[in-house]
Formats: sequence, structure tokens, C-alpha cells
Amino acid sequence: MAQVQYRGTGRRKNATARVRLVPGTGKITMNDRAIEDYIPFASIREVVLQPFNVTETLGNYDVIVNVRGGGFDGQAGATRHGIARALLEVDPDFRGPLKRAGLLTRDPRMKERRKYGLKKARKASQFSKR
Repeated sequence: MAQVQYRGTGRRKNATARVRLVPGTGKITMNDRAIEDYIPFASIREVVLQPFNVTETLGNYDVIVNVRGGGFDGQAGATRHGIARALLEVDPDFRGPLKRAGLLTRDPRMKERRKYGLKKARKASQFSKR
């Protein structure tokens, strides 16, 4: 018999996370590694758990995540977004609390592109009169 799975895709900055929720004990696996091994900072790991805290489903689902691009913060934000979308498949009644917490909105902030003649997006080289 096939095991029930709920899927969600999350994005933040340049990170994209493909999330699967499987009924279980609350184990989180990111790129085939435990979340404690993958994300070294506890404060960033808390970001991943926010959708479960809002919907009071912490420990009910095992989370399997494939995430690419970005850094720790972007990947955690993308995972949070994917988990929130997957929880909507679990129960559509979660939409209200997740929406109020701002977890269903894709964060549009991206790094600004570099412009020619400048060192970064806005940083210019130091002005010299002579």
C-alpha cells in the first residue's frame, strides 16, 4: 500500500525547496541529512518549524526536503514556505492561521543586480579628485 504524502514547493531569494510531508514522528531531513547537521544555527532551524507551531501539528509529520541554491537563511525560508504549502494539502482549514502568520506569501526580496561601472549594485569606487 502506498504511503500518503503531501507535497509543497517553496522559494526564497535564490533557494528552491521541494518538500514532502509524511505522517510520522517529526523528523526533518534536508538533502539526505538531519536538519541539525545541515543547518548549524538553532535560530535558523526555528524558522523551518514555524508552520508546525502555527498549525499546532509539531511532531505529526516527517519532513523530507530537497533544497538547492542560496545560503542557510534562504534555504530555511524556502523550506518554511514549502512546508506551509504542503500543510494546506493536509487540511485546507489551515489557510487562515498560515495566512495570518504570513507563511503563504512568497518573499519577493532578491539581491539587486550589479551595474556596470560599479563594484556592486550601488557601491562605487572611491572618488579621487586627482
